[in-house]
Amino acid sequence: MKVGIIGAAGRMGRTLIEAVQAFDGLTLGAAVDVPGSSLIGADAGELVGQGKLGVALVDNINAVLNDADVFIDFTIPEATMANIRACRAAGRRLVIGTTGLSDDQKAELHAAGGDIAICFAANYSVGVTLCLKLLDTAAKVLGDEVDIEVIEAHHRHKIDAPSGTALAMGEVVASALGRDLKTCAVYGREGRTGARERQTIGFETIRAGDIVGEHTVMFAADGERVEITHKATSRMNFARGAVRAAAWLAGQDRGVFDMQDVLGLRD
Repeated sequence: MKVGIIGAAGRMGRTLIEAVQAFDGLTLGAAVDVPGSSLIGADAGELVGQGKLGVALVDNINAVLNDADVFIDFTIPEATMANIRACRAAGRRLVIGTTGLSDDQKAELHAAGGDIAICFAANYSVGVTLCLKLLDTAAKVLGDEVDIEVIEAHHRHKIDAPSGTALAMGEVVASALGRDLKTCAVYGREGRTGARERQTIGFETIRAGDIVGEHTVMFAADGERVEITHKATSRMNFARGAVRAAAWLAGQDRGVFDMQDVLGLRD
């Protein structure tokens, strides 16, 4: 199966190229980056030090829609929406790791799932997917007897906060407790905030250096606390998961899925 990488010249895009080439049964079919990039026309293999692969970097997905069976998109919301429309029209499967989508954009993504197969996840790490499962269990066991805080840290270049993974963790916890994250989330604190309300779920964000990604969910009671933590030290674990999702999508005609579906963890 041939895979197309969108945002191929970026840090994550290059890692995805390497992951595709290392995955048995998959080959790189297309590579797309932003218009105006000085690398347009370069061979994608040379971007990652693998020599020529015969796949030139282009600046328009429409030019290569027939060159791949599934595309992987880790870009920005505006670009992702245009890519969803292009893939939907061409009947191409799509793996999306873009974070920061609005509710309207998510609604359009899910509507596209009526025509094509899409895997959409805030984080493609197998470890993070397992953590989401553990968080659901922890929240149900500990219930309303604990204060819940989500702490996340990423590199200085990340443009959205909190991270999509942190929000996904918050959503899992809120759902397990019958809460609506939109009304119970508190994003950072400053000044005289007063005593903490038990029903809130707090988020703290760190942006520093080259941190790949760290997430901790703290369940704090009087006298004890439980912490579930995931630390990533390489983008390759995200890339491997996304490529695994791309291979899994080959068996799906339409619908919107996530990594729990890919890993067979869905209840």
